[in-house]
Amino acid sequence: MADQSIISALVLGLIEGLTEFLPVSSTAHVLLAGHFLGFQSPGNTFAVLIQLGAILAILLVYAQKLLGIAMDLPTSPKARRFVLTVLVAFLPAAVIGALAHDFIKTVLFETPMLFCVVLILGGFVLLAVDKMKFQPKYHDVMDYPLSLAFKIGLCQCVAMIPGTSRSGATIVGALLMGTDKRSAAEFSFFLAMPTMLGAFVLDLYKNRDVLSFDDGAVIAVGFVAAFVTAILVVRSLLDFVSSRGYAPFAYWRIAVGIIGLIALLLGA
Repeated sequence: MADQSIISALVLGLIEGLTEFLPVSSTAHVLLAGHFLGFQSPGNTFAVLIQLGAILAILLVYAQKLLGIAMDLPTSPKARRFVLTVLVAFLPAAVIGALAHDFIKTVLFETPMLFCVVLILGGFVLLAVDKMKFQPKYHDVMDYPLSLAFKIGLCQCVAMIPGTSRSGATIVGALLMGTDKRSAAEFSFFLAMPTMLGAFVLDLYKNRDVLSFDDGAVIAVGFVAAFVTAILVVRSLLDFVSSRGYAPFAYWRIAVGIIGLIALLLGA
């Protein structure tokens, strides 16, 4: 049974790393896969805790840029303003996530049918957005105004519904408010750092009494798998999005949602 849990954790970690920064909802993918694998996680913590691997992947890939921003903070108003924009964008999710944590984990995370429906609806939204002709006003994340950052942060809150996609919500919101595709995806990366770290710390604290050493081993396997695969995705996503857009992710969402619905209706 332990070996089965480790294998399931490895599979789910790979899924998390591959999907976290794509607009396809990693949470829905991990929860659906866990449901069909019969994977049990105390307090549904696994899907949140293995995101730490994806966070570290982002930190590694952007280490040079983050270090440069940190070193510029004492002397550069632009660097200080950029850090402030990320924190402002993070604020709505921090407040709503803390207040609605129990509802999200005990109701939304326990409704696989909801994941599938939202995946499908989100796919059609992505298709519609991908066909729009935008005239971007913002091409550099360092130039995003605070008001834009806050609105993107509000969009991120929609992703508390599994199946929506945190990156998808922030990217679509940013595009509709005047950013180009590449900077929208990049800002989503930066916003992921405090958001996912905050969710990790909150979930770990809330479930500290139900986690055991065995859970730690399973989570560690998922964490490593998510870390390795997320690095590959982050390194290639910006170029892919710039050249191909979001339609491939939209079709993937719709296909996964339909297959999931059929499987659930058949009693899988």
